[in-house]
Amino acid sequence: MKTDGAKRPNMAVSIGRLMLKNPVITASGTFGYGEEFAPYLNLDRLGGMVLKGISENPRPGNPPPRIVETPSGLLNAIGLENVGIDAFVTEKAPFLETLDTTVIANIFGESADEYARVADKLTGVKCVDALEVNISCPNVNRGGMDFGADPEQAAEVTRAVKEATDLPVIVKLTPNVTDITAVARRVEAAGADALSLINTLRGMSVDVYTARPRLANVTGGLSGPAIRPVAVLMVWETVQAVSIPVIGMGGIMNARDALEFLIAGARAVEIGTANFVNPAAVLDIIGGIERHLGDAGVDDINDIIGTLDCRRK
Repeated sequence: MKTDGAKRPNMAVSIGRLMLKNPVITASGTFGYGEEFAPYLNLDRLGGMVLKGISENPRPGNPPPRIVETPSGLLNAIGLENVGIDAFVTEKAPFLETLDTTVIANIFGESADEYARVADKLTGVKCVDALEVNISCPNVNRGGMDFGADPEQAAEVTRAVKEATDLPVIVKLTPNVTDITAVARRVEAAGADALSLINTLRGMSVDVYTARPRLANVTGGLSGPAIRPVAVLMVWETVQAVSIPVIGMGGIMNARDALEFLIAGARAVEIGTANFVNPAAVLDIIGGIERHLGDAGVDDINDIIGTLDCRRK
């Protein structure tokens, strides 16, 4: 629907039964538990935030160095450091309960049962509106293979989480697979309410003067603008393959980047590495999308979602 641009466009979107005031969300691992960014921006203006990953027990993460800049990107090997579910509930949740925005808890584990236990403990926590399930984690019961690299293991985790909670379940897919749509379809069949993608791409950086890896963990996850074309492609392919909503992420630094994902079919986007460059990046992106819609005479963000035209001219 077109408008004369005199009024502000509607920015509200739905991810299944999860309602967002706008489609811009902070990505897990790049925004802490929200309170860390409170001095820099009004958190109530966010479409939502995905919290730093939460596991059953506290984790110290990997030894430093664990972040390395690369051309147009960032390699990280944080190692899923977090306070654990119990400390989250007592120490982090009270602040989150004061906010007027959607809060999505990112969860992970080393077995399907651990995922389920974390999901169960978060169900009923007042501030948590949905779960994002990180399946880019090694299954210690099956030789350390990442859950997300195998469609059946990904489905197993999804079923376990769905059985443990009545919250909306968003499964976060890894790009480090041959065919991401095969995993997406199995996860959808297992009951996922939505998908988010992509997680980081595996990468490595070498110090040529010492002949040693620049990360103590040797390898890490690549994020930032360098991966955006890969992410847009995988989001577009996944949107064609499933009927549940898709949240897109990967190298979004400004409103134009975000719009690529929305036009390709994502119903919302997550902002990650940009938060390290500009703590208020999410608000800049929200404002930029609003201006784009106004300039285009479009009064509802939903009218541009999935409008990609691949026909040859």
